Amino acid sequence: MRKVISQTFMSLDGVMQSPGAPKEDPSGGFEYGGWHAAYHDDDVLATIGETFKAPFDLLLGRKTYDIFAAHWPRIAADPSLVNGDEFTLGIAKKFDQITKYVATHSPATLEWKNSQALSNDVAAAVRQLKQGSGPNLLTQGSSDLLQTLMANDLVDELRLFIYPIVLGRGKRLFDRGTFSGAFKVTKSETSPTGVLIAHYARDGEIKTASFGLEDRKDGPKGDETRHRQRA
Repeated sequence: MRKVISQTFMSLDGVMQSPGAPKEDPSGGFEYGGWHAAYHDDDVLATIGETFKAPFDLLLGRKTYDIFAAHWPRIAADPSLVNGDEFTLGIAKKFDQITKYVATHSPATLEWKNSQALSNDVAAAVRQLKQGSGPNLLTQGSSDLLQTLMANDLVDELRLFIYPIVLGRGKRLFDRGTFSGAFKVTKSETSPTGVLIAHYARDGEIKTASFGLEDRKDGPKGDETRHRQRA
């Protein structure tokens, strides 16, 4: 069974909008596009590289697809654009070859090779993909698509890069409608620039417990009263 893996850059307050460039996604009047550039370091790049080494197909929302389609095929076709940056060139070539599954209402306009439109029922389409054979499905950006995936409990792993900034506004990874469930940490480290790199895997349902306060006849207030009397 294929997994859906979300690799996401986000701020401390959960904003994932427009991390890469000022004009990447200015919708809603977002003013901080390109916020992760100042924190890019070798540890962040190494972790991204680890994800891209494994086989995967891309699972993208339409806005992210259009951004990628305007950028990565050009680099794959003309390596001189990256001045010998083999890391970036490797990503471009891999993105160009793999299958891109896209949530879109305009399938006829998907011109990047190996692109396939998901059906109008995105959740059902992704669920069917997961049940089939093939590599894991990796999301990049695609905040609107992620809301649908989260609401339907279709995300198996979260690979988060949490940056030491608070943006205050913008599209968030966890928004209203997110499912309830537990995750377990499978990797955690902090990069030299302070980016918390944390990988989480789905771990069943939320488990609740009690500290036993409701079992006390006098409750917490009674406990505080006895403490004051002893003092």
